[in-house]
Parts: sequence; C-alpha cells; structure tokens
Amino acid sequence: MKLVTYELNGAVKLGAVWGDGVVDLTAVASDMLTLIAQGAAGLAAVEVVLATETAVSTPLSELRLLAPIPNPRRNVMCLGLNYAEHAIESYAAKGRQASLPTTPIIFTKATTAVSGPYDPIPFDTAVSSEIDWEVELAIIIGKQGKNIPAEEALEYVFGYTVLNDISARDLQMNGKQYFKGKSLDGACPTGPWIVTPDELDAPQNLRITSRVNGETKQDGNTRFMIFDIPAIIAYLSKGMTLLPGDIIATGTPEGVGFARTPPEFLRPGDVLESEVAGIGVLRNVVTAVSTPTSFVEKNTKTS
Repeated sequence: MKLVTYELNGAVKLGAVWGDGVVDLTAVASDMLTLIAQGAAGLAAVEVVLATETAVSTPLSELRLLAPIPNPRRNVMCLGLNYAEHAIESYAAKGRQASLPTTPIIFTKATTAVSGPYDPIPFDTAVSSEIDWEVELAIIIGKQGKNIPAEEALEYVFGYTVLNDISARDLQMNGKQYFKGKSLDGACPTGPWIVTPDELDAPQNLRITSRVNGETKQDGNTRFMIFDIPAIIAYLSKGMTLLPGDIIATGTPEGVGFARTPPEFLRPGDVLESEVAGIGVLRNVVTAVSTPTSFVEKNTKTS
C-alpha cells in the first residue's frame, strides 16, 4: 500500500492511496508515526478500511500531499558516498585520489529540513548560492531494534520513500562538515508517499534518477550501493537503538552538480524532479526567498 500525509481544507490527515484518490485513515491513526508504532496491527486495520465498500476516496488533485512524516522524532540519518561512482566523482572534484569507504559514512539532516514532495526549495543568496541535488532511496524503520543482524534487517523496514538530500555545497565545504550544509529549511523533500515492502519486489534493484528542467542529471540503480539496505540497518543499530519512524537516506548515485565540469547548481525557477522506480516522483521548484535585512546587518557587524 501507499501511505500518505495530506492536507485537506486546513486539516492534516493520514491516508492511503486508492486508485487516483486517497482514503482517509483517521479512524486507524491520527498520523504516520502513530500508525508505524502500531506495527502489523495498524497495517491490518488499514486493509480493513480499504476493503469496506463504504470507503470514500478524495481525488489526489483536490488535496495537498505533505511529507509522509512531516515532523520526524529525530534527525534524518544519511549515508555519504554510498555509490562508488559518486565517491569517485566527489574526490575528483576536490582534486583528491578516490578512496571508497570501508565503513558507512553517516551524517544527519535536521528535522526542520524535511519538506513535502511538491514543496518549493528555498533559494536565498544571503545563505548559499551553491544549492545541489542528491536523489536517494529512503528507508522508514518500522519497529524498535538494537544490534540487528543483517539477515534480519528487512524485518525492521516499515516502507520506502523518495528523498532528495539538497545540499548547500559552499556551507558544506567551508564548514568542513556535512550537517549545516545539509540542514537548511526545505532541504529534504520526501514522498510522495511511503510504499510498504510488499509493493516492492526488489528494493535493491530500483532505477533512481533526478532531472533538472527535464534534463536527466542522475541515472543509477540501488543495486550499486556499496553498503546495501541490510548492511546499513545492521551498522546503524550496532549499539544504537533505531526507533519506529526513523528515516534513513541510503546515498546518491553519480551526477551531482558540484562534481560536473563546470559545476552546476540550482537556480530560482528550476524544476527538480527526483524519482525512484516503483515508488514515485518528487517535483520541487527552486524558489527565491530573502533573509530579513536585520539578520544580514547583524551578522555583517559580528563578522
């Protein structure tokens, strides 16, 4: 099933995609995190709602899809350099010899970066002028676990979604770390829904692409991950408890903007599409915003 969080007439609701519409699941759970916490019983209740003849759907065109988990309980966990070709292009862009990771490289994005599948990507030149794209498959954890063996890892997956790890490269590179450059508001479009594992025959063999203004920039496949989904879950859960609703971004294939010759970055008006086959497409428009003058003046004086 495809599970969504949506807004209709000012109310935020939980729903399931049914044909070209969405069935309200308010009777099952108030929000996605509550549904995930219910486990198998919650999904069984959803199936009951969808099976009833009285189930009424609202056309997708009449509602606004939000991020499936609009307010995660903690930071989005992300893998860096998890595709060999992306690792190679990244090192080359920095003039360094490529070295593939032997241990997963982990960083996080702030919860306030999370945005919806069709929300704008803010572009503020007072903050960053090097906004880049990174399409990714994201895992949603379904139940609490610690020290999870790789062979049992998929049992802890609630579902999958599409995510773009929007990156402010100037902040990322100048700061010598990932967090700030990865955590700007609106820098984590997700959605358009969570697809449950029964809908995907092979999550480790999905085409993954990004397009800017219709031009393909990234075209990879999840089978080329250095660390696959079970390995990622096993590593993250080693000595650290994973919680229901945790979001894990699994890395991006080659074709990012900063590694191109010459480098390419998003600009206001650009349309960024992020797609994972079998799941769906995000469509986000880069939109100019401005930092309040008082903020700019204050930071100019203090610097």
